Amino acid sequence: MAKAWRWFHQLGSPKYLFQKTGQWLPWIWGATLILLAVGLYYSLWASPLEARQGQGHTVRIMYIHVPAAALSMVGYIAMAIAAIVGLVWKMKMAFAVVRSIAPAGAAMTFLALFTGSVWGKPTWGTWWEWDARMTSELLLLFLYLGFIALHASFSDRSKADKASAILAIVGVINIPIIYFSVKWWNTLHQGYSVTQKGALAPEFQVPLFTMLAGMYLLFAALVIMRLRAEIILRNQKSRWVMEWATADAKKVTHD
Repeated sequence: MAKAWRWFHQLGSPKYLFQKTGQWLPWIWGATLILLAVGLYYSLWASPLEARQGQGHTVRIMYIHVPAAALSMVGYIAMAIAAIVGLVWKMKMAFAVVRSIAPAGAAMTFLALFTGSVWGKPTWGTWWEWDARMTSELLLLFLYLGFIALHASFSDRSKADKASAILAIVGVINIPIIYFSVKWWNTLHQGYSVTQKGALAPEFQVPLFTMLAGMYLLFAALVIMRLRAEIILRNQKSRWVMEWATADAKKVTHD
């Protein structure tokens, strides 16, 4: 327990976090590319067509839409947790994590809305419907964009971190609304067919969960890359950053 707590505090060090993420990133990208290559192959070519509900090829949108929708919510929850850590333990790197998640989360939310709209047209006969699930997901996109805009509106980074962290924490109330909307209200969306036992045949589960794993790792890789840039930006006058930049420049020149 003491070792885990010590490691948690080490992550609050910009230099330590930058070095560790640099070690993790190649492995994460490697696993991401492998999983996405396999997942896309099975999703777009090798998986069968959906016959039970007459969706045919349109079911293939599921393999992108479901992971994107899941990540849109998971990303915001991670933002809220990091925001709490930043406010309670005064960890500046936690605020950097919050800001790094926001662009990737907004992208996943937009992707979920776009693929959902494309999937909805042949399935429901409409591109958009103001039902609870779709409306709350759109609100999530506005929360991500609002966070980014709010942070950018402050010239003082400390004030920007605190104000936007509060927005991230308050906005997390929208996540259970998105998740439980299909149970609380009568919506076009079906129930939890992906997680219900026997609701999804194995030939659909394998590509779907492969894509879920690949897109989760893709999300992590994008957040880490943004986080590393954020660390450099926030600590650009630090000695270790100058030494790192000098060593990196020498390496590039030598190559």
